[in-house]
Amino acid sequence: MLEPLELMLAGIAGVLLLILIVSFRSRARIFCQYLRYMTGIQLTPGDVNKVFHLGGKAGVRDLFLDLLIREDLENSPPITPDTPPSKLAAELINK
Repeated sequence: MLEPLELMLAGIAGVLLLILIVSFRSRARIFCQYLRYMTGIQLTPGDVNKVFHLGGKAGVRDLFLDLLIREDLENSPPITPDTPPSKLAAELINK
């Protein structure tokens, strides 16, 4: 029979294991919420999990950059040589 201290340690280990599992399972959901909040791009956690299993962290990074570039191209006017730089870009370039 297990002693009370051993039961308490087993309970604590079980709770920590549960927290670890939940945190790993929620990564895709949090990434999708972040992406929607910051850029307006909506993905499902299932899509992110598929990309992660196929390409790992680099695959998710490539997906994020690709979606971000596509969203930016859709929502911004075309840039020509005559287009003046934004104030922020001009400040960064002139430093």
